[in-house]
Amino acid sequence: MKQRVEEMEREANKLREMQAEAEKESESSGVPMDTEEDKAAADSRSIYVGNVDYSATPEEIQGHFQSAGTINRVTILCDKFTGHPKGFAYVEFAEAEFVDAAVALDNSLFRGRLIKVTAKRTNIPGFNRGRGRGGYRGGGGRGGHRGYSPYSRPRGRGRGRGF
Repeated sequence: MKQRVEEMEREANKLREMQAEAEKESESSGVPMDTEEDKAAADSRSIYVGNVDYSATPEEIQGHFQSAGTINRVTILCDKFTGHPKGFAYVEFAEAEFVDAAVALDNSLFRGRLIKVTAKRTNIPGFNRGRGRGGYRGGGGRGGHRGYSPYSRPRGRGRGRGF
């Protein structure tokens, strides 16, 4: 039993050493880490493509936008549970100038569908806060809208329970 524990500790130490070496190599190799600035720069070189055919491949999308400029990456978003495409994609170009040429392909025909092409917008964290379920209206509770509803019972009258 003691031999097995010692063997496991030796393996754990080897794994720690290997992981430390791998981290040192990645830091020294100059592999850039994704920062907010890098993401913003990539977003400025990217476009959103909507109404994409569900059976389209990245190669076909790349071929459609090849006339706009050099393409770095094509990303087709898929549902995380089913794995089926959602019907839109992002195309990242090598230069920001190519985005304008790609946006000119808005409402063009791709696999029998009119696609929607816009410049990709950068999400701002916290920008959409307070907009759902009450938000800034102060309604609290559920909804946030205190208008008329034929299904709600009148307040202050009724069953004599003080509601």
